[in-house]
Amino acid sequence: MSTILLTVVLWIHLFFAIVFIGGSFFIWFALWPASFEMTSDEKQRTRIVGLASKRFARITNISVGILIITGLLLAYGISADTPGFYSSGAGIVLLVKSLLVAAAIGIMYYNNLSHPKKIVRLLAEGKTQEVAKVRKMAHLLSYLTLLLLTLVTVLGAILVGYY
Repeated sequence: MSTILLTVVLWIHLFFAIVFIGGSFFIWFALWPASFEMTSDEKQRTRIVGLASKRFARITNISVGILIITGLLLAYGISADTPGFYSSGAGIVLLVKSLLVAAAIGIMYYNNLSHPKKIVRLLAEGKTQEVAKVRKMAHLLSYLTLLLLTLVTVLGAILVGYY
């Protein structure tokens, strides 16, 4: 793959990584805490964060798809011309990064597909103690996802030297 094409793919990859990871940090460290200052009504806070999260989910889905495609292109681009790449230090970094990406995506989609509906249902039933338990688990999984994505970013920075 040509250096120019590889550079363009890298920039696209970095842009969507910023959108995806930056947006995730915004949701959890800005929007969620701000919702407590906006209202003390649990249902209203859930609705506010839920609507923003639903909109961000569309952006996330597109970003994840583009990140996977560009990530595969970048992996091919740096490995195709390097004999023994996958047994080198960079190859091992790429493998670890790929495993962390797969884990983060799996945890994120599990969390996003199972917990929001459960929270809405439990709130409608007035089961606030159960909502708190589900929310705690959802938050732990979200923070774990953010940690994994941060590690992926660090490993990506290490790999940039190989492009």
